Amino acid sequence: MPYYQHYSFDLWLTLIKSNPDFKAERAKYFYKNHNAFYKSEEDVAKIFRQVDLMVNAVNEKSGKNIDADEMYLMVLNFIHDGNLDLDEVDTDHLHLKMEELLFQYPPALYSGVTFSSLQHLKQNGESTFSLLSNTGYITGKTLRKVLALHKLDDFFDFQLYSDEVGMSKPNKDFFSLMLVNIDICRPGRSAPLRDIIHIGDNPKNDIVPATAIGIDSLLINSNKKTILSLIN
Repeated sequence: MPYYQHYSFDLWLTLIKSNPDFKAERAKYFYKNHNAFYKSEEDVAKIFRQVDLMVNAVNEKSGKNIDADEMYLMVLNFIHDGNLDLDEVDTDHLHLKMEELLFQYPPALYSGVTFSSLQHLKQNGESTFSLLSNTGYITGKTLRKVLALHKLDDFFDFQLYSDEVGMSKPNKDFFSLMLVNIDICRPGRSAPLRDIIHIGDNPKNDIVPATAIGIDSLLINSNKKTILSLIN
């Protein structure tokens, strides 16, 4: 595959993947600390999953973004069968506790070749890199720390997260914002659309909108291709 002047990457299931222990421990925390109606730990985990699926579907449909604090309030509301005074919930404290828990059970690199592949692409010295990621329970602010943990942050000239810009993939405006930022990070050397590629694992959220704005795209991990396809 030829080198591109700019590489845009999705994050989840493209460069990193969640730690299953984090989700289990998160459910356990809510089961122990926010469970006046005595839901089972399994029921709490199911509520997290239901809210996650619902919010993803809404964000994909609307192109907007439901933030992490709203998602946690939905979870708490379902745990308490709609009988919780949401004004009493300290969402700032909850975010801090969840971030602490996340770094006890941090996300991992998607594969053993993720870091070396990015390193190989960066070696030509001419290409710029960015992230274009939807968020959920984990905010863009925290995801920046996850990237730093895995020493990935230095690869990227800019990072765009749905909770920070109020747009979610597959919203084409989110991709258009990426194009604006590419011009900003490449002063005096604009990248033609044909020389920009977006890489992700989701056909609907990554491939379709990338094609719609006129840039190249590559589907990996959810099919038989991996990030190595960029350098082979």
